[in-house]
Amino acid sequence: MKKKLRISFNSKVVLIFVFLCMVATILGMATGNFTTELLFMTYHSSLLNPLTYLRFFTHVLGHSGWEHFIGNASYLLLLGPMLEEKYGSKTLVEIILITGFVTGVLMYIFFPMTALCGASGVVFAFIILASFTGFREGEIPLTFILITIIYIGQQVVQGLTMNDNISQMGHIIGGIVGAIVGYALNKKSKRSYKSY
Repeated sequence: MKKKLRISFNSKVVLIFVFLCMVATILGMATGNFTTELLFMTYHSSLLNPLTYLRFFTHVLGHSGWEHFIGNASYLLLLGPMLEEKYGSKTLVEIILITGFVTGVLMYIFFPMTALCGASGVVFAFIILASFTGFREGEIPLTFILITIIYIGQQVVQGLTMNDNISQMGHIIGGIVGAIVGYALNKKSKRSYKSY
């Protein structure tokens, strides 16, 4: 008897995150970016406004358009399930929140004339974090070095040579968060599984 194929709801955090990004993007497009600017974009607004603090986290959901969303969603859906399986759903939520908050706050402080939206920082955190999958204590994975040079190096070069609407600094900050979290998580997990 043949077993029936069914669609499994794997990687819940990643799927919910991508779905929320899609909803925020559609809302933004439907309202002429009103909802994006109100809820899903961080910029230098008054610290007396409670939405300023909310946007430090929710800016990762908003996207400037469909193309921006599709680009980020593709990477999230490609890398996210592997990371969620390796580190767990709770840890992945923490990584998304930490990346959003750190990116939002640093952009707010150091780039007050720049508005930021999109999950690119989270994508870069995932890319760098994925390069730690073969980590052993006392070693630096070559994949981590190459990914850092290729992705972060590209962002530094583009930040210095191009004038576009892409926040290379947001990508770099996301990558740094991914590197720190990846190193800390893998060091901790190696410590947990040592046999005596």
